[in-house]
Amino acid sequence: MTRSTRAAGRRAAPRPSRSRARSHRARTASKAIGLTLLSALVPGSGLLMGGRKKLGAFVLTISIGLLLIGAYFGLAKRDSVLALAVSPRQLLIATGALVVLGVGWIWVVVASHKLLRPVSMTYTARLAGSMFVGLLCFSIAVPTTVAAQTVMAQRDLVGSVFQAEGKSKSATRPKVNASDPWAKIPRLNLLLLGADDGIGRTGVRTDTVIVASIDTKTGNTALISLSRNWMRMPFPADSPLHKAYPDGFWDPSKGNVEQPEYYLDAMYDNIPKQHPGILGQTDNEGADAVKLAASAALGLDIDYYMQVNLAGFKQIIDALGGITVNVNYRVPIGGDYGEGPGTNGHKLPSGYIEPGPNQKLDGYHALWFARGRYGLSDPSRQERQRCTIHALVNSADPATLVTKYQQIADASKELLRTDIPQELLKAFISLALKVKSAKVTNIDLDKNKNFPSGKNPDYAAMQQIIQKALNPATAGPTAKPTKKPTSGTTTTKKPTPPKTTGTPGEAQNLNDACAYNPNETGTGN
Repeated sequence: MTRSTRAAGRRAAPRPSRSRARSHRARTASKAIGLTLLSALVPGSGLLMGGRKKLGAFVLTISIGLLLIGAYFGLAKRDSVLALAVSPRQLLIATGALVVLGVGWIWVVVASHKLLRPVSMTYTARLAGSMFVGLLCFSIAVPTTVAAQTVMAQRDLVGSVFQAEGKSKSATRPKVNASDPWAKIPRLNLLLLGADDGIGRTGVRTDTVIVASIDTKTGNTALISLSRNWMRMPFPADSPLHKAYPDGFWDPSKGNVEQPEYYLDAMYDNIPKQHPGILGQTDNEGADAVKLAASAALGLDIDYYMQVNLAGFKQIIDALGGITVNVNYRVPIGGDYGEGPGTNGHKLPSGYIEPGPNQKLDGYHALWFARGRYGLSDPSRQERQRCTIHALVNSADPATLVTKYQQIADASKELLRTDIPQELLKAFISLALKVKSAKVTNIDLDKNKNFPSGKNPDYAAMQQIIQKALNPATAGPTAKPTKKPTSGTTTTKKPTPPKTTGTPGEAQNLNDACAYNPNETGTGN
């Protein structure tokens, strides 16, 4: 072989390498676009086809690994996902991880397209390829951004509504083991307060007071409604409020007459005004006072409270897309009797919610369905409130929560107050999932017999009813009797007994209580 031939062979040696590099590229722009789409769906595959085998294998392994880890935690480690969802620190880390994942995914798509597109392309083909890659990047960036925003909304909600135990004060909150909070609590008793501090009203009235007693093992829940006009609400014997009101929350010097300033719905606002600091350090003295009174009146240990601002309640309903309820009779929108605390004078309703089955109500009408009372009885109002809660639980389906979570979180942040600490949120969410699929009942306290009016309710008798309903196998005298407040010397004529939908003193399934029944009038007649 001559010297010139050997030199020519050395110069020609790199050519096979360039040929192999070209073989990784698509022959047409349309095929390159198709392979780029595949690389977006299966990150790492485009790098492999483009000749970057080590990098492609690494990205593909990471992609498959993330999918497997996500499936494992979603199916087998749901508790860990719930723990992440209620931890502000972990939510912040998750947000950062989502951003990094989105940026990395976009880089993989762009790099894959550069490796796969033909070397020689027309201007039109190059423009089409660039536009398609841009569309892919946009389709990745949008859901990633929405996911990051949703996670941050959850973090903001948790931090705004639920305070860490060390950063919040409560005079009534129990001490529990955060790792297993229900170990010594067979039933969790949660006080639900509907606070009304709308325009034109002085102070805050708790027009809605409901105790939800939840079986922590099964999720079965019993709802107990307290009438807003109950007087002589007792307090536990060891509470400073018992010393201030030994005969219950009322003024004996005024005699056995209606005392609106001593109704249950006035307690939240009036006790902090009359006895500031009487319960010690607390972030919400009004709520703690109502917790103590409800505990003594019903013979239950009230563990936590959840307070909702009724004026903004409609925002949550609207965020959920409305609720479906059965309307058995005309329910007034607005109206004022012109009596009692917070009144603005007599005023007729501005309209009515007309009767009908399976009515879809928006937030405004759902609010008035729950609170409308002009011309109707308090028991009918309490029943509608329980049905509203029942419908709200049923409407919170996963699809709605995912698609409208940011609106729900924004509304909840402005409406909710609670003494539930951050440390227990994981356990509460697990319990809430049980409640959604469990039985929800109502305990009828027998208004005709035990509180025909609100002046002097028979709290001891109501305690026995509650104990029998919650513990039917061991029913007997209430384990925590409270002294019935002394009554005045005069007697009052009992009003016409209201119509009841269940047997007094027994629990009634809310599916039955909230069924459509056009024969009901809502007036007690």
